[in-house]
Amino acid sequence: MFSRFANASRTAARGFARTGRRGFASAGAGTGARRMASYATMAGVGAVGIGFLSNRVAETSVAPCSAPQERPNCACVFIKPQAVTEATKALVSKGLEAKGMKVLSEGTLTAKQIDEGMLIDNHYYAIASKATLLKPDQLNVPPEKFKKQFGIGWKDALAKGVVFNAADACEQLGLDASGLNAEWAKAKKAGKLVKFGGGFYCGLIDTVPNKAPIYVFNGFFMNMRNDYVKPGAEIHYYVVEWNSQKLSWEDFRGTVLGPTDPADAPTDSLRGMILKDWKALGLPGCPNVGENGMHASASPFEALAERMNWLGVKLEDDKFGQSLLKAGIPAATIKKWSVDPTVVYGSPEYPIKKSLFDSLEDTDSDMCLARAMMINGKSSVDLMQVVPSAIGGALAGVV
Repeated sequence: MFSRFANASRTAARGFARTGRRGFASAGAGTGARRMASYATMAGVGAVGIGFLSNRVAETSVAPCSAPQERPNCACVFIKPQAVTEATKALVSKGLEAKGMKVLSEGTLTAKQIDEGMLIDNHYYAIASKATLLKPDQLNVPPEKFKKQFGIGWKDALAKGVVFNAADACEQLGLDASGLNAEWAKAKKAGKLVKFGGGFYCGLIDTVPNKAPIYVFNGFFMNMRNDYVKPGAEIHYYVVEWNSQKLSWEDFRGTVLGPTDPADAPTDSLRGMILKDWKALGLPGCPNVGENGMHASASPFEALAERMNWLGVKLEDDKFGQSLLKAGIPAATIKKWSVDPTVVYGSPEYPIKKSLFDSLEDTDSDMCLARAMMINGKSSVDLMQVVPSAIGGALAGVV
C-alpha cells in the first residue's frame, strides 16, 4: 500500500509539472510562471514527504530472520504416539519434501523424556494447568458457577478437602488414567460437569465404589497425557522451514498437514495420506479427529513456544525469538505468552479480548510479528505524526 501511495504521489507530481507547462504556454508569462512555481512546490513537498517517510519506515522496520526475499516461516511438526512407525516416518519425510518443506532438524522424544520434562503438560498448558500443574486453591474458579452446579460453596468445598486436580484424583480414587476417564464420561453423561472457560472443567465423580464423592478438574486430561507417557510411547518431530511468499501458513496447515478431521483432509496431505494407508503403516486403528496422526504449529509464535518447550531452544538463540526481542517485546512477556493467556488489545473503546494463540493463528512470520507488536502495545511509526505538511501535500496530489 505504501508503494502505491508513493507511486501515486510521483505521478501527481509529473501531472502538476505538465499542467504547469500548458498553463505557461496558454496564459501570460507571469500567470504561467506563478502556476508553474505553485505546482512545482506542491510536487516537491510530496516528493520530499514520500522520501522522508520511506527513510523513516526503513529505519523502523524489523529485519526479517533471513534473506528479505525469502520471508521464511518455521514450524514444528510431529508424529503423534499412536502413529509413530518407521513406515510413517518415511511417509512424512517424503511428504514434507514433496511440499517444498526444508527439514532443519528431526528426532525422537521418548515417553520418559516427555513425562519427566512435563512436555505434554506444557504443550497443553491451558488444559493441563488445571489437571496436573496447579492445585485447586490456585485456580480462578467462579464461585457462583460452582455453587449453581453443585449446590455447595467453592470455599466450603475447599475447606472440606473434596476438590482435586486430575492427577491427585487418580491417587485419591485409586484409578489409573483410563479409569478416571471412564468415570469422567459417566459424570458428563449424568450432567455433573460444569465448564468455567476454555479448557477449564469441573466434574463431580461419585460413581467409584467405596469412595467418597469428590470434585475433579479436567479429569479427561490424564488419559490424553497417558498416550504420550506410557511405556514405549514416543513422538517423532521435524523442524521445517519454507518461503511464505510461495506457501502461506494457512495453506501449510490446510494442504500440507490437513484439517483436524483426517476424513476432510486432501489425499496428498500428511493426515490424508496417513488415513489412506493406516493399515499398511502399522497403525493400531483408523485415524479420526482425536487420533489424527500428526501435529503442526498453528502460527510462527506457537512454533517458537513449541521449540522452546519440546526441544529446549533458548529464546535468544531462535531466529523468530530474536525478531520478537528486536521488535521491543520483552523476554518475560514472550514467556508468559507461550502458555496461551487471554490478552486484551486494540481500541480502548472496543477492546479485543482473546486467546494469544488464537490472535496469532494462521499468520505468516511478518504478520505474526506485527500483530505481536500491536498486542504488546508497540508501534513502529505513526505515519500521520511524522511530517503532516509533507503528507498533506502528497495527499493533495493523490486526491
